[in-house]
Amino acid sequence: MSHQSRRERLTRISHRARDTIMVMLLFRIMICGMVGLCSTAALAQLSGHNTRGDLGMLSGTQAPVGLYGVGMVYDYSAGTLRDKRGNSFPTTAGGGSVDISAVVAGLLWTTEKQLLGANYGFAVYPALTNNAVELPALQSDTETSTGLADTYVQPLILGWTRDRADFTAGLGFYAPTGRYDPDADDNRGLGMWSYEAFAGTTVYFDEARSWHFAATAFYETHGEKEGSDVTVGDIVTIEGGFGKSFMEGAASAGIAYFAQWKVSRDDFGATPPSGPIVGKHEVYGMGPEVSLPLASKSKLYGFANLRYFWESGARSTLEGETLLLTLTFSIPSMPLQ
Repeated sequence: MSHQSRRERLTRISHRARDTIMVMLLFRIMICGMVGLCSTAALAQLSGHNTRGDLGMLSGTQAPVGLYGVGMVYDYSAGTLRDKRGNSFPTTAGGGSVDISAVVAGLLWTTEKQLLGANYGFAVYPALTNNAVELPALQSDTETSTGLADTYVQPLILGWTRDRADFTAGLGFYAPTGRYDPDADDNRGLGMWSYEAFAGTTVYFDEARSWHFAATAFYETHGEKEGSDVTVGDIVTIEGGFGKSFMEGAASAGIAYFAQWKVSRDDFGATPPSGPIVGKHEVYGMGPEVSLPLASKSKLYGFANLRYFWESGARSTLEGETLLLTLTFSIPSMPLQ
């Protein structure tokens, strides 16, 4: 082999090694940006606060007048990272996964007070979370202890009811109550305030309001991350579902969905980074949903709702699966006649 051929071969090998190392680093940085685990996320795509899929088949319908305790168990698992063209990165050679678990316990109150012809309501949802990142290729295995995450507050929820459709609109914000340090790798929060406006509808296809389709859109903006010049780009999320209600509306089953796009780039306060991951992310999810009443012969205590999503079409973000179990309890319980 000539000296020139040997040099060209070594150059190709060097470039491949460099690209592999860069991809692996971007994978870790990307994950840190998704779950708030490290400060170097400025090199890749950053996550917002909106929990994809936390609403479902009746996303455009306000809860009936009353006070409710709400509990949600959220579990997300992903082993695939997609680049900005939707291609899977060979980053998980030797295995790799991201697991995010959270428990939310909140209060929701729909009042009889009327505003713009709608019932006024509000809600507050503190959460506990723990995260785990396993990347054998990088000899990395990070897990945070369980603790307080960021808190979601909806000071304005409006709901309108018509014969064949429901409508909802309102405002919400996320307070950075979860632990965050730009130099730490075990954060439980994202270190920023986030603000969102939302509006949606549930349409009924029959007079009995048993067949329905819902869609609710959220527009999310963000403040600067604590201790940095970084601001996450604006994010649009749409979620809802199609289904059928039974037992006079007390139970339902169908298909839930979500779609999320980042509509403006992350602002790093300096020259924007570039690379195979960097870009405005998007991801889609769909899966089954079932809702059942929690009742005795004399009382209705609340409802249990279960959803499972498979993600697809991801770009510049992780692609995985999500399980959500939501329990809603009326305070006090409702007597059954």
